[in-house]
Amino acid sequence: MILHNLIEPPRLIDLFRAHPPEGFVALDLGGGAPAFSTPFDLLTTAPLAVRRTLGALSRVLRPNTAFVGTTVSEYALFPADEPPERLAGDLMSAAAQYPFVIVKDIPTEATLVGDSAFQYSRRLADACRRRGFVLVEGQALAYVPIDFASTDHFLGRLSHARRRNLRRKLRSRVALQVEEIATGDARFQDEVFLDAIYALYLNVYRQSDVHFDRLSAAFFRALLQDASIDGRVLLYRAADQLIGYNIRLLQGEMLIDKYVGFLYPQARHHDLYAVSWFDNLECALARGLRCYVAGWTDPEIKRSLGARFTFTQHAVYVRNPLVRGLLKPFRRFFESDHRWHAH
Repeated sequence: MILHNLIEPPRLIDLFRAHPPEGFVALDLGGGAPAFSTPFDLLTTAPLAVRRTLGALSRVLRPNTAFVGTTVSEYALFPADEPPERLAGDLMSAAAQYPFVIVKDIPTEATLVGDSAFQYSRRLADACRRRGFVLVEGQALAYVPIDFASTDHFLGRLSHARRRNLRRKLRSRVALQVEEIATGDARFQDEVFLDAIYALYLNVYRQSDVHFDRLSAAFFRALLQDASIDGRVLLYRAADQLIGYNIRLLQGEMLIDKYVGFLYPQARHHDLYAVSWFDNLECALARGLRCYVAGWTDPEIKRSLGARFTFTQHAVYVRNPLVRGLLKPFRRFFESDHRWHAH
């Protein structure tokens, strides 16, 4: 099946369906569109100040919600042979079973998905809006076009202050031992090693401001043991201690930064985030790729590293008409990345 908006290896979606995040149930809606259901904290993407103010209420606002999309793909995925109007009708059938239906991460530009997928996505968004869905601005997806000849050339585009700061951070490389392992390597059969990889992922998950999908150890095991997915795991050691890693996928003309794991405070001491960013740029350059996709979250940090941004929308349907009427005036509280970018 051809899925619009899929920039990752298709096998990754199979792994999501086989090993969904904890508390998630994988669904198929609308002719095979990947989807899932989970109790959803409605304040997940609200600004931190709002979540703190309404903290007690957020424990109550957790309706069982159907999401069209996955948490391992950058965008919602739509079957190419399912007309947008029919898919929107299928979503209305789901709305009869769930108090909330959310089509997450619909592209608003063709930048990464191409013209055909973008046009389909906009027709679907329009069809959903006509059926009572509300369109909410989504998060900022960071990417870097590989339109430079070297990382020195890339750094030269940044301000003097940023350039000086990044050169200072990159000096941490000399104290690191860096090793690249392909997914499917025999070393990923070692359960102790897999446990260490998963523990570093949990470190990053726990320190994040947004807690939505906690990927399972079974998902990581399946991903790391799958040679067909064409992933590369960059391991970082300091004094022979594993202090971090970066799992990146190679698909078409893109390098897609998927998962990181860090040991704190060592990873911060060695500026591992900036180091791995430039290692990804160098990998994309060496392979002649056209784009490095750096993912969601932390847009201000990624902006300081030279990223550009493309945005998405979410189409949200609320079954209760009273609550539905409240969504439009309150949706600005859920559009923090868009407001940040406009500012």
